[in-house]
Amino acid sequence: MTDSNRLIIFDTTLRDGEQSPGASMTKDEKVRIARQLERMKVDVIEAGFAAASPGDFEAIRAIAAAIKDSTVCSLSRANERDIARAAEALQPAERKRIHTFIATSPLHMKMKLRMEPEQVLEQAMAAIRYARQYTDDVEFSPEDGSRSDEDFLCRVLESVIAEGATTINFPDTVGYAVPEVFGQTIRRLRERIPNSDKAIWSVHCHNDLGLAVANSLAGVMIGGARQVECTINGLGERAGNTALEELVMAVRTRSDYFKLQLGIDTTQIVAASKMVSQITGFAVQPNKAVVGANAFAHASGIHQDGILKARETYEIMRAEDVGWTANKIVLGKLSGRNAFKARLQELGIELESEADVNAAFGRFKELADRKSEIFDEDIMALVSEEDHAHEGEFYHFVSLAQRSETGETPSAKVVFSMDGKEVTCEGEGDGPVDATVNAIEKEAASGAELVLFSINAISNGSQSQGEVTMRLSRAGRIVNGVGSDPDIIVATAKAYLSGLNKLHSKVERVNPQQ
Repeated sequence: MTDSNRLIIFDTTLRDGEQSPGASMTKDEKVRIARQLERMKVDVIEAGFAAASPGDFEAIRAIAAAIKDSTVCSLSRANERDIARAAEALQPAERKRIHTFIATSPLHMKMKLRMEPEQVLEQAMAAIRYARQYTDDVEFSPEDGSRSDEDFLCRVLESVIAEGATTINFPDTVGYAVPEVFGQTIRRLRERIPNSDKAIWSVHCHNDLGLAVANSLAGVMIGGARQVECTINGLGERAGNTALEELVMAVRTRSDYFKLQLGIDTTQIVAASKMVSQITGFAVQPNKAVVGANAFAHASGIHQDGILKARETYEIMRAEDVGWTANKIVLGKLSGRNAFKARLQELGIELESEADVNAAFGRFKELADRKSEIFDEDIMALVSEEDHAHEGEFYHFVSLAQRSETGETPSAKVVFSMDGKEVTCEGEGDGPVDATVNAIEKEAASGAELVLFSINAISNGSQSQGEVTMRLSRAGRIVNGVGSDPDIIVATAKAYLSGLNKLHSKVERVNPQQ
């Protein structure tokens, strides 16, 4: 394979993926995901948008210090303040990239930026010049590129390449493109721009019409792009982004057609999918390609018969190639601290101190007393809950008692702490979940609206922990609260209080859309 056959995988789960309403992550959670992406051998990790908030800045800096094998990237608008902030956050990284952007479509320039085209051109060029003072690896994106005037695009992109941009990313910001047209547009741009060969071309597609993966592949095969921007589970703004697992497995499975080289360790895909799902609270649909629970399940008798005779009759990929066989039962009630600590390391979970390890091991032992088999997903859920506790949570679950009987009104009694003070409250409702929420609200009086409630089994069997996600909305702010427990009503109380903690937090996120 030559360099022209190398496809660069640029993961933006920690930046664009986090823009899903309620999907914001803590610094520790972001570092854990970044380590998993590094294990998967992702080429570039977009760790966030450094100028968005102090929290995002600190998360990028922590990732830059932790990651050694992948390039770490920060997004920035095309201005000196954003770029300087990105450079400061990326300072510890062994390999760093600044990704700067400005809108180029007539609609965005007029309505959002309130700038004339010539002003946009000058600002784009100045941004690249400034970013090059900090790193030789600079990426430029013309936001809303698929709705921009092609002649103007050619001027902007030729100019930023001349200023030193090493990657040109063409985004379908609003998911408007269709594959053939999208691919041909990139091809024309590369043919029309004299210095187009001086930069690697990239694509960033949104999934509003369900075409993100198809558009990305068209950008590669028709347009000649050699970088794809994507996210784990297709997480992202609105309908999401190009799903990394689908894009990678399409290229690998149909290597006869694509003839492209990938550096990705595909056996880490399922672990990454489960980690992102548990941390964000966004469950993976069962029929999701590659990582869905049913992706390799066969219900039809004809299909089952074929699989038993020859696997390839109905399977174009092997489940173990994407990591489905990697998550085996490894720990139980009799497992010791060293085995638990080793498993944490294998899962990419690094706790700050021995005291944290001991605390996590204590919670593991408590869970092992309640269920006989502990899965990797159980361990990740335990640590994820502790991450939130370390934030100095305002609300903290203590205990719950509930009664639900046919013909009687369900009731719940919940004990939790508010700002360190323990309170006891009781409530009734249409069911035990409603009663639990009503009980908590009697004391919390948050005024939050519950807009989504979902339960997901963390592992297999009737002993599985239930993972509850509750999406809360208040005053235009949307958050996801996640709680897990073998008792799903206890998990419900934990999830609701988790959501209230996020609403109570004063940290606001201001991320640009791309």
